[in-house]
Amino acid sequence: MANIFGGCPGSRMQQFDQEEECGAVEAGSRPSQLRQWPVQLHLVSPMAPYFQGADVVLAADCTAFAAGDFHKDFLKGKSLAIACPKLDDGQDVYVEKIKSLIEDAKINTLTVMIMEVPCCRGLLGIAQRAAASASKKVPVKCITISLHGEVISDEWV
Repeated sequence: MANIFGGCPGSRMQQFDQEEECGAVEAGSRPSQLRQWPVQLHLVSPMAPYFQGADVVLAADCTAFAAGDFHKDFLKGKSLAIACPKLDDGQDVYVEKIKSLIEDAKINTLTVMIMEVPCCRGLLGIAQRAAASASKKVPVKCITISLHGEVISDEWV
């Protein structure tokens, strides 16, 4: 990973080398599968190299906390963007950004991970609007996680 200090890390693009050692790993812990920074949808750039031709996970903020093995089961080998359809402003910006991921980054697949709560379905709606308006077609999958971290549904939409 490039360790360039200065400025806010939230606005500085970073791609992580998956070959790097994650340091000492305590019993029962797993290394992170995160491949890039930033991850918040407002902050990511569709032009970032880690999105080019990638399989992308668009996860509602709460999913990684509910799904105990989020990194191992859902993130490994994928690029990530996170968003909250209930609390985040600028959802039209989200539609355009996802559309740009599809058209400009030419992503391979888009997996939208949401919680079982009704407000979370808004993130799937945003992704579907973006996919429908894009000139390129990309497969979209929706994975719904229960409040207890179980997969309720996993289907292509």
